[in-house]
Amino acid sequence: MNMVYVFLGGGIGAVLRYALTLLLGKSDGHQFPLNTFITNLLGCFLIGLLFSYFFKTKLSEPYTLFWIVGILGGFTTFSSFGLEFINLFRNGHVFTAISYALLSNIVGIALAFAGIQLVK
Repeated sequence: MNMVYVFLGGGIGAVLRYALTLLLGKSDGHQFPLNTFITNLLGCFLIGLLFSYFFKTKLSEPYTLFWIVGILGGFTTFSSFGLEFINLFRNGHVFTAISYALLSNIVGIALAFAGIQLVK
């Protein structure tokens, strides 16, 4: 049943992301990608809000799977990245948190570039 919660939430999250892109306009590669920027920031805010609320109210796992893994996972994985960074930092793993942030961004951009180059 847990897979169903993730599946349903993921579909909803993906549709919400697409709807926001339609509302804000798709980036054409020549201007600041406002739609992705807003999506990622909104996802980070919502994951922090929901994570804290679910932890505080001790809601069961299906809520976490549906909302955080499903909806926000389908909406943006950047929100998960933000939460993971905060949890590492909060738990005293400052070097690991900073390494994770730097490596995720630098290697992620490098791999996106590599993928583009492979197809050229």
